[in-house]
Amino acid sequence: MVNHPIERSAPVPAGGDRFQEHRKVLRTMTIDYKVSALDTNGGLFVIENTNYHKGGPPRHLHHEQEEWFYVIESDYIVEIGDERYRLGPGDSILAPRRVPHVWAHVGEWKGRMLIAFQPAGEMEVFFRQLAQASNPSREELRGLFSSHGMEVTGSPLPVE
Repeated sequence: MVNHPIERSAPVPAGGDRFQEHRKVLRTMTIDYKVSALDTNGGLFVIENTNYHKGGPPRHLHHEQEEWFYVIESDYIVEIGDERYRLGPGDSILAPRRVPHVWAHVGEWKGRMLIAFQPAGEMEVFFRQLAQASNPSREELRGLFSSHGMEVTGSPLPVE
C-alpha cells in the first residue's frame, strides 16, 4: 500500500475496470474494480459485482470493514445479523463491521450492484486471489477469507 493517494483522476468507463481486468469469482459472478484502495490511501475500495446466476457468497463478517451494497440491476436478498431485506434497483444497505451478513442474487436476469468497503483493508487483494482460485473447496474459501480479515460464519443463502 502506498503512503499517499494517487494524485490524478482515475476514470473508469461503464462496463470497465480500474485496471482493465475482469475477475471471475465463485464461477457465477465477475468483479470490476471501480475505486482502488491505492486511489484512497486505503480508505475506500469500490467494486461492481455482476451476477450471471442466482446465489452469492457464504455468510461472513468483516473484522475491520463496513460493507455497503447499492443495487443497480435486478433483485437481491441481503441478511445482516438476524434481519432480512429484499433490495431492488436504487436500494442500498450498510452491513456494519463484525456483524455476520450474506447476500444472494435472486432475480431472473443478470444482476449488478456496487459494493463499497470502508476502510479498504485487504479486500482488493482478496478479490484478486479469489479470482485465481477457480473452484475453491469450502476449507480453501474459509482460509482465504480468514487471511484477509474476514470470517466465514455460515453457508450461502439458498435460492430457487
